[in-house]
Formats: sequence, structure tokens, C-alpha cells
Amino acid sequence: MQSGLNEHLSRLGEIFAARGDFVQTLQFMQQMSDNIIKQLLGLPDWEKAKVDLAAIADQTAYVEYYRWLTYLLILILDLVICLAACLGLAKQSRWLLTTMMVCGVLTLILSWASLGADVATAVGTSDFCVAPDKFLMNQTKDVVSSDIVHYYLYCSQTLPNPFQQFVLQSLTVFQRSLTTMQIQIQGLLQFAVPLFPTAERDLLSIQHLLNNSEASLHQLTALLDCRGLNKDYLDALIGVCYDGVEGLLYLCLFSLLAACAFSVMLCAIPRAWRQIANRDRDYDDIDDGDPFNPQSRRMTSHHSHQANMHSFCSYSSSMGSQTSLHPPTQAVTNAPLSEYMNQSALFGGNPRYENVPLIGRGSPPPSYSPTMRATYLSMTEDQIRHFGEDFRA
Repeated sequence: MQSGLNEHLSRLGEIFAARGDFVQTLQFMQQMSDNIIKQLLGLPDWEKAKVDLAAIADQTAYVEYYRWLTYLLILILDLVICLAACLGLAKQSRWLLTTMMVCGVLTLILSWASLGADVATAVGTSDFCVAPDKFLMNQTKDVVSSDIVHYYLYCSQTLPNPFQQFVLQSLTVFQRSLTTMQIQIQGLLQFAVPLFPTAERDLLSIQHLLNNSEASLHQLTALLDCRGLNKDYLDALIGVCYDGVEGLLYLCLFSLLAACAFSVMLCAIPRAWRQIANRDRDYDDIDDGDPFNPQSRRMTSHHSHQANMHSFCSYSSSMGSQTSLHPPTQAVTNAPLSEYMNQSALFGGNPRYENVPLIGRGSPPPSYSPTMRATYLSMTEDQIRHFGEDFRA
């Protein structure tokens, strides 16, 4: 106001130099301006209190956005690692389990670090929420008077307003001076502009400046009242001490559950690894010629299907005939074991070998135990023929 108003008044003084009444009006407005500036200089000097709360709020929102994005990425990473570990267990893939174990160790370290940071932040925020008023008064005791801070923090009707004298005196004088100056500008616009058209621009600029000063006066009066600032302070406390601490506790729970889940996963994967190794070792111990080995049975069926088709068909066609069930004339007891294994391969290679009658095979079925095999081989041809007649009866 001091710089802008004085500049316009000096130009108007040059324009109105021929009219003494207009010059007196300008001098009166200059006195009103000096009086307003003098009243405003009575405000306390708070040059040290230059904390921008709006900038702090913007920085907090910026940090909170990246904190939310970080936890979202961690959650997605945890889900991907768990699904990949389940896939590795289902497919029994060693390289996939090894990769997930390495990723699980890194994620476990990240989860414990996140849990520590969340717990530390929650504890610090809880300590602040125990006595926030005392903390703020200690932080501002060297900048602002304790009466002023106490007035804004509690905003009680019983507390005296530290700005009451300033509001009653200075701001009242400010308002009256502005009103008087606006009346003088209206008079000059009405009577001086027809005589001095070049003065209209400066008069309108002064009027605009006075309107802005009046708006700033009303804003200053509202800010000096404790109700608006105290409401914002209570809303901030509720957001930090209730919603903020609750959110930190949920983050701690999430980090703890993630750490426990990955700990269990890291303990379960080595056990599954040993189970896979034991199963592979058991398969390695199986003889390739064993008819009970599924792989051997498939290979035998593939190689001997065409070679033994005629013999198999002869056995299959004899199922409906009673006369074709006579065993071949050979000394069973003196036959080598390889002959019986070759004949059993015929029936072991076909999944329907159990449908072939036992009499006439020349070798026991693969499902016989060693005791039954020895008993069968010790039987004479007459005994075999005798049991065959009983079977036909």
C-alpha cells in the first residue's frame, strides 16, 4: 500500500496542481494511508516464524503417495513369489524352487525391514499423540509467545484474546480509514474526471488497491480468531493420531504376516526338495527289466507287440475253447528262468494279460510272490493237468 498508493497520489498531485481543493483531498488521503501503515506496524514481529504449513502438507502427500506405491509393489511381489513357489511344488521343478528360495530370502529381509520401519513410525507417532500440545509449545517457545500458542491450541472462551487490543484499536482505525479513502476516491471520480480525464486511470488504480486492502483486512480479522485455526488443528490431530496410527498398525500386521509366510515357505521348500530327491532315488533303484516298472512295461509293449502278436492271438483265441487249454509238453522244473521271464514279458507288456487263463501259460503271472513261484515251478505236468481239469470242471 505504501509504495503503490504514494506513486498514484504523486501523479494525481501533478495533474490536480491547478485545483487546490483536489490537492487537499489528495493530502488527506495521504494522511489516512500513513495512519493505516502506522497501525499495521504495531503487529508483532514474527520474522522467525516462517513455517509454511501448506508446503509441509504437500510434502507429506508426496511422501505418502510413494509409500502407498511401494507397499503395493511389495504386495504384488509377494503374491507372484508365492504363486511361483506353488507352481514349482506342483511341477516339482528344482530350478524354479531354487529361484523362489532366493527371491523369498530377499523378500523376507524386505518384510522384516518394513516391519521395523512401521513399528518405529507407529511408536514415534504414538509418543507425539500422547501430548501434542506440549510438543508444539516447546517447538515454538523461542518464536511465538506462549500465550498466543495456548490461545490457538485450546481456543477456550475463558482464555483472553492476546490480539484483543490490536483488534479493537488498530483494525478498527484501519477499517475507518479505508472507508474514508474510498469515499474520497468516489468524489474525485465524480467531479475531477470530467475536468481532468487523464486522472481517471490513477483514481481507478487507487480504488482497486483500497478494495484489495479491505479484503485483506477481513481475512486478517478471521485469521486472528482462534476458531478456524483450532478446528484445522483438531482435524489434523484426528487424522494423525487415529487414522494414521491405525494405518501404521495395519501395515505392521501386513509386514508381520508376509515375514511369517515367507519363513514357512523357506522351511517347506527344503523339505519338499528332499522328498523329490528321495523319490528320484527310488526310481533310480528300479531295474529296467522289472515288469512292474511302468516305463519298462511301455517299452516292452512297444518293442514286442508285433513280434509276439501271433502267440498272443493264439492265447486269446483259446479262451473260448476248453480243448486249447492244455499246457505245452516241456519240463517246467528244468526250464531256465530267462524263458519264464521272456514268456511273462508277453503278458506283462499287455495290460489285459490277467484275462488269459493261468493254465497253459508255461510261466506264473507276474503278480505271483516268490513263494508262489517256487511252488508253481515244483509242480509236475500231471499235477498241472489235474488242476487244469478241476479248473475246467
